[in-house]
Amino acid sequence: MVARIYRPAKTAMQSGKAKTQRWVLDYEPEVAKSVEPLMGYTSSSDMKQQIRLYFETEEAAVSYAKRQGIAYRVEQPQDRKVRGAAYADNFKFNRVAPWTH
Repeated sequence: MVARIYRPAKTAMQSGKAKTQRWVLDYEPEVAKSVEPLMGYTSSSDMKQQIRLYFETEEAAVSYAKRQGIAYRVEQPQDRKVRGAAYADNFKFNRVAPWTH
């Protein structure tokens, strides 16, 4: 079973960077989830999917995986690109998109 080490991205519902600085180690699913036919509940017999470990640094997460003999895959975070824009940029003379009206 392969563990995934990553730094989570911020959710669409938050404006700050809370809970995005720590690294997370969680396991990828080993077996597919099944649907119980009578009630429609989704279940799985894979208990490692419920484990999620948090680390302060990537190196700490990797060293933990190596110590425990866990196969792992590190996913590097993609930082967002902030593009500065002002309302006055819509009316610049040399703007990229031409003024249509």
